[in-house]
Amino acid sequence: EVQLVESGGGLVQPGGSLRLSCAASGFIFSRYRMSWVRQAPGKGLEWVSGITTGGSSTYYADSVKGRATISRDNAKNTLYLQLNSLKTEDTAMYYCTNSWGLGGPRGQGTQVTVSS
Repeated sequence: EVQLVESGGGLVQPGGSLRLSCAASGFIFSRYRMSWVRQAPGKGLEWVSGITTGGSSTYYADSVKGRATISRDNAKNTLYLQLNSLKTEDTAMYYCTNSWGLGGPRGQGTQVTVSS
């Protein structure tokens, strides 16, 4: 059974930073491209970032490009998302998924709230 456990969210002021983590189990982590997606209050799911199996290629939505860094540690079965220069519009529940789109399995999510 696929299990994804996100953590690292919190309340941060505009301009601040957070590092999100996703602990994965129940599948061969190193064989899957991984993504982060988010859902803001009252809005649909938005793809945020993706990373290839070995981590050599990364991709970002325009909304976070230049402010986010996705990475992975295949030895620890863990996915990361470093978010810098956070804006109020980054407020959302963040999920990791072992798919390249919006339809894959997700964990319970970690809440990121950006507010002064």
